[in-house]
Amino acid sequence: MEWTITADAPGKVCLMQGNEAVVRGAVEAGLNFAASYPGSPSSQVLGLLGKIAKERNFYAEWSTNEVCALEACIGASLANARSLCIVKQNGLLCVADALHCGAQHGVKGGLVIITSDDPSAHSSTNEFDSRYQAMSADVPMLEPTTMQETKDMIPYAFDLSEKTQQMVIIRLTTRVCHGRGNVVLGELPDQPHPMEQVGEWDRLTCVNYLHEPMLKKMDAIQEIFETCPYNHYEGPEQAETLIVAGGTGRLYCRETLKRLGLSDSIGLLSLATLWPLPEKYILNYLNSAKEVLVLEEVDPVLEHNLEAIAGKYKLNIQFYGRGDGALPRIGELDPDIVLNAVAKLAQIPDFNSKEPVTDTLPVRDLTFCAGCPHRATFYLLKKALKLEKNPGIVIGDIGCYIMSSQAAGFWAYQACNCMGSGINLAEGLGHLTSYGLEQKVVTMCGDSTFFHTIMPGLVNASYHHANMLLMVLDNSATAMTGFQPHPGTGITAMGDYTQAMSIEKICEAMGCQVTIADPFDVQTTSRILFDLLKQTGLKVLIMRQPCATLMTKQQKKPLKVYVDQDICYGDGCGCDKFCSRVWGCPGNSWDFTKNKAWIDPVSCVGCGVCAKLCPSGAIKVEGGDTE
Repeated sequence: MEWTITADAPGKVCLMQGNEAVVRGAVEAGLNFAASYPGSPSSQVLGLLGKIAKERNFYAEWSTNEVCALEACIGASLANARSLCIVKQNGLLCVADALHCGAQHGVKGGLVIITSDDPSAHSSTNEFDSRYQAMSADVPMLEPTTMQETKDMIPYAFDLSEKTQQMVIIRLTTRVCHGRGNVVLGELPDQPHPMEQVGEWDRLTCVNYLHEPMLKKMDAIQEIFETCPYNHYEGPEQAETLIVAGGTGRLYCRETLKRLGLSDSIGLLSLATLWPLPEKYILNYLNSAKEVLVLEEVDPVLEHNLEAIAGKYKLNIQFYGRGDGALPRIGELDPDIVLNAVAKLAQIPDFNSKEPVTDTLPVRDLTFCAGCPHRATFYLLKKALKLEKNPGIVIGDIGCYIMSSQAAGFWAYQACNCMGSGINLAEGLGHLTSYGLEQKVVTMCGDSTFFHTIMPGLVNASYHHANMLLMVLDNSATAMTGFQPHPGTGITAMGDYTQAMSIEKICEAMGCQVTIADPFDVQTTSRILFDLLKQTGLKVLIMRQPCATLMTKQQKKPLKVYVDQDICYGDGCGCDKFCSRVWGCPGNSWDFTKNKAWIDPVSCVGCGVCAKLCPSGAIKVEGGDTE
């Protein structure tokens, strides 16, 4: 993988993932600086950049959050450095202030922002369409379709950024990030892009009189986009039926037109320049069109903009797409969706659309990994709250533990907004306990989220003496996105060891009462939770137990956990299959031949918590040896 990214082999064809193609393009562009906070589907980009940063003589970091990442890139730009900021759609929302201000003052060195949207929310809580941010901030946006375009578009974007002195956004989607395709390698520079000393009169300052120059930049970029090599048209001249596609919709449409034999009768206009739209280029094809189908993900952004262009020039065109119901209003496109939409557009009478599948697989609930400490944390929390007079309020946050709003976490959550919001939601409720709200208020965050956005909220809660309990679920990694390091781990993206920051010392410095507990120590932690819930004021409980996936890599010989079926009562036990039905760890199963509990040795990682919870003592633990 790393060889294909750093190979000095111009013209060689390599199979690459979209995220790898981004890295290769950045290296070919002479990258100087890269920063990101991990977020799927583009987490691999900075991870790969960190591995090759020293070899290629550039700097790469996992920033504490996306705002830190983008603003560091803006700072690097002042020294004429080429900088790359990688975020997902939620992260682009986080940097909105810096993005809008940065668009107004512009850049010196090239600054490219990779934003990865997640249609169908495969690894997200929402399907936010990042094109709105580009339009709002007046920042140009490009979108590649193939892996080759993904690589080639990075140097193009850096050149455009420097030519116009404006940051450039490249929008990827999940299928582009994680898809694979052939890429022809380009030349690698001998050295990264040349930097310059910051001059006395070099300025990147957001002031109101730069608004008009910013708009003039967009006018200039629109002219450049009129001849952008990544916009394509294929099909008949003066097509009356036109399909306008962006991103993967272009590939699905090309396949569809070929399958239906419509390549010679329907035009396909593929747009890589999402904003600003190349109006004159588009009009070349709209002028002859009577009907237009727009294929895009997720919202009808392009559809509405094309309708506006048609209205401006008084063109009588019927538009179809996300906005009018020709395509689903939510979710990503796929070949079947596009095939059905195009066939309907072409009024093919004998076309049999794909029938919905009625024989579906059983629904599988999202759950924690075997041995995940979060399962124990939420079980103990729910148990402690049940001892209270009134049911407690539990506020969630973003991370693996978001699954605690479902059966995996015993339906613990009442609310979960965006990353870092839990502490603030809970603070509001905590103050209401002095005004008649007779419930305990609990919120939680992960260790990476703590550094990302919890600290300002914790300062606010501590300063105002909120009555609440913050639980920091410290599993020693940014586990949800691939175990990237954070300030509490003591290692950087480039593999350098540094002083790990202590969550407990930071909390204490903010004036918080801090307790540390192990969720696997069932009895002790249960008592700690019970005692803390009885206390008033702001409390912080750090639940410290490394991620089970990390621990299995470090163990020489894991604990052996098994069921002594001679002791297990099976259906005769009053627990009603507690281990498999309630506790729900993937390692806990049921032997239907003997009607007894059973531990799956493949799934079990040997945490041993279920043994502490089994009422009959049938679950046994043996051995264990760790480094």
